[in-house]
Amino acid sequence: MRAIVLSGALALVCTLLGTRLAIGWLTRRGFGQPIRDDGPTTHHVKRGTPTLGGVVIVLGSTAAYLMATILTGNLPSASAWLLLLLFAGCGLVGFLDDFIKVYRQHNQGLRSSAKMAGQTVVALGFGILATRFFADDQGVRPASQHISTTQDWGIKLPLVVVLLVIWFIVTATSNGANLTDGADGLLTGTSAMVFGAYTLINIWQNNQQCGSSRPTLVAAQCYQVRDPLDLAVFAAAITGACVGFLWWNAKPARIIMGDVGSLAIGGALAGLAIMSRTELLMAVIAGVFVLETASVLLQVGYFKLTKRVTGVGRRIFRIAPVHHHFEHLGWDEVNVVIRFWVIAGIFVVTGLGIFYTAWLN
Repeated sequence: MRAIVLSGALALVCTLLGTRLAIGWLTRRGFGQPIRDDGPTTHHVKRGTPTLGGVVIVLGSTAAYLMATILTGNLPSASAWLLLLLFAGCGLVGFLDDFIKVYRQHNQGLRSSAKMAGQTVVALGFGILATRFFADDQGVRPASQHISTTQDWGIKLPLVVVLLVIWFIVTATSNGANLTDGADGLLTGTSAMVFGAYTLINIWQNNQQCGSSRPTLVAAQCYQVRDPLDLAVFAAAITGACVGFLWWNAKPARIIMGDVGSLAIGGALAGLAIMSRTELLMAVIAGVFVLETASVLLQVGYFKLTKRVTGVGRRIFRIAPVHHHFEHLGWDEVNVVIRFWVIAGIFVVTGLGIFYTAWLN
């Protein structure tokens, strides 16, 4: 528990101070954020705001986790290294996307095919390592070959199917986080709540881990998870980093995290869900990401369908993702962000409730 508290505190301090330094450094070098022309007009004033702030989140979280782990007399586990692979790997893809945008001073960075290729390489590399290697003394690997809600269920899936599922989770979650990052503080505040929830989940799984010395623990109440306490330490680091970054990212944002931050956050969330055996539950806990992604899919699908049937493409929302729709309706950006935080909090509490209720039953 000391490592969890220390990790979160160090990450908060690292990003709180590190982001302030990054703002000055990025501003002097002209790393300003291009803004989409079809977005809310109120966002045009953000053009030129320093971007690539997600680098601070990635570096601050990683440094805080490593320091907390070493200072408490431990070493990083295999699960933590795999989580770092997803966190930094997805962040690297986002960094390339951001750098191209800044270099060209255009809102288009990597081609969608190139971005997907990078995410695919990271996801499949993680999937192969997590499902085939690093078994502990009880034979538990970081990722299982089952679908899970709060426990594994159903039949053991073939490796090819499992890798496809892992690829889908990583790409969907990282892109969902990327879509949510469209208003000052929206993704940062939401992520702090989501990773805080996963800190609690991993702490609980560590206390109820199969093979523990608790005499009253029965098989139906234990969790076949590898390194849950170490995952909690890493989740706490990302939580603290998001809170520290939010100080500078809240409206009016002094810095934008960019794709390097949003893709890294989504990748880390996917890794936590996969390794804690809560893939389906994650869709509830990170429900805002699901809503944002669904709004884009519905918008594009409905537009193409109506254009094919009537010759004129129609839209469900004024603009997608859905948080921009409310801004077009006249809501102030701060109101949109706070209300989406409320929705995110409801999803997080609901997910934690499902997790605990499943244990009780």
